[in-house]
Amino acid sequence: MESETQRLRVIIHGAVQGVGFRPFVYRLATEMSLRGWVLNSSQGVFIEVEGERSALETFLLRLEREKPSRAIIQSLEFSFLDPVGYPDFTIRHSEEAGEKTVLILPDIATCPECYREVEDPRDRRYRYPFTNCTHCGPRFTIIRALPYDRPNTSMAHFPLCPDCHREYEDPLDRRFHAQPVACPVCGPQVELWDGAWNCVGDKAILEAARAVREGCILAMKGLGGFLLIADARNEEAVQRLRERKHREEKPFALLYPSLELVRKHCFVSPLEERVLTSPQSPIVLLRRRDTLEVCKAVAPGNPYLGVMLPYTPLHKLLMQELDFPVVATSGNRSDEPICIDENEALERLSGIADLFLVHNRPIVRHCDDSVVRVVLGQELVLRRARGYAPLPVRLPKSDSPSILAVGAHLKNLSLIHISEPTRLGMISYAVFCLK
Repeated sequence: MESETQRLRVIIHGAVQGVGFRPFVYRLATEMSLRGWVLNSSQGVFIEVEGERSALETFLLRLEREKPSRAIIQSLEFSFLDPVGYPDFTIRHSEEAGEKTVLILPDIATCPECYREVEDPRDRRYRYPFTNCTHCGPRFTIIRALPYDRPNTSMAHFPLCPDCHREYEDPLDRRFHAQPVACPVCGPQVELWDGAWNCVGDKAILEAARAVREGCILAMKGLGGFLLIADARNEEAVQRLRERKHREEKPFALLYPSLELVRKHCFVSPLEERVLTSPQSPIVLLRRRDTLEVCKAVAPGNPYLGVMLPYTPLHKLLMQELDFPVVATSGNRSDEPICIDENEALERLSGIADLFLVHNRPIVRHCDDSVVRVVLGQELVLRRARGYAPLPVRLPKSDSPSILAVGAHLKNLSLIHISEPTRLGMISYAVFCLK
């Protein structure tokens, strides 16, 4: 009886959409000569495979052991049923019915493979600012509805060209069912605007870099909103940004072109380096060295600098042209939400920015840069946003405090009952609510 064909039904809950999980299942099933299907649903990933019982048990073990690195399996339910005679293995169209319980993945910093393509003059994505694959790219900031499929994202307005469509349909390609996939032929484009909605020049990134080098303040539409960018070496430009943004002394975050330059300006431990270069790519608070490269107006009287590295090809291309650190602060006036739309930015940031580096991929929801500090050899997340949100924070059930997080328009009020005052600092940063 053990050698007879059986059907295995698997339901997986967790962060399993937007990480290449269905392509992984497809490749695993076909490698093992199993037949059936996989699909995304509003609850997670559903799988049915047919084969011998021993092969199905091996398939289950390999699902958890070999899953994509960014996937998080919260629960895996399975049952063995009678076979129905599937002829092959397919990826089925997603199901949108039912309660929406699947986790949405955060935006993921660009992977090394995509960066290699962007820097290769022979590649068709050479210097393309929106290069991505199943291992990286936008997720949370482009999704409109579940399940996570291209029609449910802001990429729905960009039909795939034949080359991208071929990659999307090829099970052996890392862009197999990568929902944000794009190229210069069919994907989003960048433009440089002045404050009067006029397109300035035909080489947007080069012209934007030139303007920053000359002391201008640039508003750049990024992944989860606009950034205000200024030369961090230029005291006058940074001070002008402070005055326009109405931000008197609070430190500005810095964007660096490379880890090597960060090491010249800051002390970087192995753990801090790991966090800086992680898929989350947050702002990391680093103790500064005695250097005159960064002007005093960036972080007045502060022994630390908030540093991050480029996390999209657009950031990377701009910073390659500049090759020096820049202030990269949220695109808003103090105490206002970050701008996510170029037309809104032209109105709200017109008195702050001199030029606007924009693109035509809509940002569905804003997401600030996360902030991390390494304390006593441990990673402490001070602001949980891009790269981390909206994944849940799991606390131990045995001694978890009672927490009420009440979502307001753009921020949340957290009410926490704590018996030990010292515990407040340990958990308050982990309570978040993003609209």
